[in-house]
Amino acid sequence: MTPAMLRDLMWALPFAGLLLSIAIFPLWKPHAWEKYYPYVSILLGLSVVLHYIFGLKQTEILLETGQEYLSFIILIGSLFVVSGGIFLQTRGEATPARNCIFLFVASCFANLLGTTGASMVFIRPWIRMNKYRFTGFHLVFFIFLVSNIAGGLTPIGDPPLFLGYLKGVPFFWVLFHVWPMWLIAMAYLLVLFFVIDTINFRKAPRAIRDLETAHDQTFKFRGKRNILYLAMILGSVFINHPPFLREGLMLIAAALSLWTTPRDVHEANDFNFKPIREVAILFLGIFATMIPALEWLEHYARELGIQRPGQFFWLSGALSSVLDNAPTYLNFLSLQCGLFMGEAATHMRLDSLPAESVVPWILSFHPVFLTAISVSTVFFGAMTYIGNGPNFLVKSIAEHAKVKTPGFFGYLVRYGLPILLPLFVVLWWLFFR
Repeated sequence: MTPAMLRDLMWALPFAGLLLSIAIFPLWKPHAWEKYYPYVSILLGLSVVLHYIFGLKQTEILLETGQEYLSFIILIGSLFVVSGGIFLQTRGEATPARNCIFLFVASCFANLLGTTGASMVFIRPWIRMNKYRFTGFHLVFFIFLVSNIAGGLTPIGDPPLFLGYLKGVPFFWVLFHVWPMWLIAMAYLLVLFFVIDTINFRKAPRAIRDLETAHDQTFKFRGKRNILYLAMILGSVFINHPPFLREGLMLIAAALSLWTTPRDVHEANDFNFKPIREVAILFLGIFATMIPALEWLEHYARELGIQRPGQFFWLSGALSSVLDNAPTYLNFLSLQCGLFMGEAATHMRLDSLPAESVVPWILSFHPVFLTAISVSTVFFGAMTYIGNGPNFLVKSIAEHAKVKTPGFFGYLVRYGLPILLPLFVVLWWLFFR
């Protein structure tokens, strides 16, 4: 690395510090972290904000990031509120086979509701149906499948794919190009979950297994009017103009849900605002501190020699594990446009082309490059709690329900790396090598 690259990278230290704080302090000093995490998040974020205002005198990027944060938190916040008004109880026992069916159905809905919407709707019934033997892997596989990988087939499924749709990628392009990777990943994770859950079920004491197979057999679905509010939120995602109309509709849907949902439905879901408050505060710091890291990538990616599909797959994926995957996708799409701009312009006998005009060229002649970042930015988001917005929210809901949840490092070391990394190696070997 050049001295300039290292100097600019130094301002990514607040982001690294926030990640380490999220990873270490909840295990080391849990009560102190619960009390002081807002100060840690806000102060580290503020250090970057002040640097951009007074040091670099660049406020446009701060305003843009602030708008992205508001859109992000209003989306997941409104989905959190509306889903809290939906009480779903499944029929039948929580055997390994039924658990797999539940995860598969919830995963299919992720492509219609988005990973955030599906996570919020299905996490509470998932916890309820496994309440007598809920372990860390129940939470982790839910995040792997429903909160991340399942949403890889449509632009509605995950934010990076929606941004690609806005940049000119046809709606069904992802489905036709990503389905083999999606199918392999889903099959691998569901089979692995079935094996682990079967072992867990057989190891459980007889009394626990009897409870697990004898709990309330009736199907219950309450809060049906919230389906309308959910559709209102999802439909507003496609509205871009005028400014803040989309967010306004989401807030109206959340307010209507709070107003019209019977209190006993919220009580049955043990609904309160503590999980979304924690996510809002921590991601405020994450959005602020990740600005220098994303800018560094945008400025120096070409100097790192990223020119092959496998490089795009691994680097965009690795960054999506710890950075917001939506801007990571946009940065690598921009890098691909720069990579093929000269080739497209020469073919069209033009001196130059605007970046957005290169996307159709990539789709037609180099689709594997776009497929690589479409898969990696969605799939790698499952690697850590902060890889995708719903991950941390699912964790917070589970903690509030007082069920076992792995810590940051426990999630990464015990589950993320040993389970997901072999899958990603196989996908790279088969499709992007």
